[in-house]
Amino acid sequence: MSRVGVLALQGGFARHLEALAVVGHTAVEVRGPRDLRGLDGLVLPGGESTTQLKLIARAALEPALAQFVGGGKPVLATCAGLILAACSVVGPEQASFGWLDVEVSRNAYGRQVHSFEGRSDKGLHLVFIRAPRILSVGAGVEVVDTFNGEPVWIRQGNVVGCCFHPELSGATEVHRSVFGVGAAQGVEL
Repeated sequence: MSRVGVLALQGGFARHLEALAVVGHTAVEVRGPRDLRGLDGLVLPGGESTTQLKLIARAALEPALAQFVGGGKPVLATCAGLILAACSVVGPEQASFGWLDVEVSRNAYGRQVHSFEGRSDKGLHLVFIRAPRILSVGAGVEVVDTFNGEPVWIRQGNVVGCCFHPELSGATEVHRSVFGVGAAQGVEL
């Protein structure tokens, strides 16, 4: 059984912990650099990206996160996590880690009151809450799925980014795709 961490400083980390457990992984809350030791994968959840950046700095997590990502283990970055992982952030401009060769626009699918659900162009159930929009992708970025022709699920090496919240969709396709299936399988969310 794999141990997959979820950055648990702010935002919607609890539902990712549940989704990982459903697909048979041991889900671990990550609050400091030591929590990354021995993990087989990592989730950067949705939430508020500027707040998450401040809390990552306060916990001195950035070097450890960079080392983890550089180690090649799978990383899933959803919504605010995608913003943190991007090379370039606009709307407004913001610091990011540069792990995915994409430019994203913060909250481009609308404010909280404009949250919505839909189907991807491949039929995946999507939940958008103050979601970023991917404006451009670099040559090394694979577009896994789209929504109305726009990329919403991407992969570059070991890092996967989603504009939407797969942990809220009631299904586990994204978590299974990124981390595989653990030893024990549960019931779909």
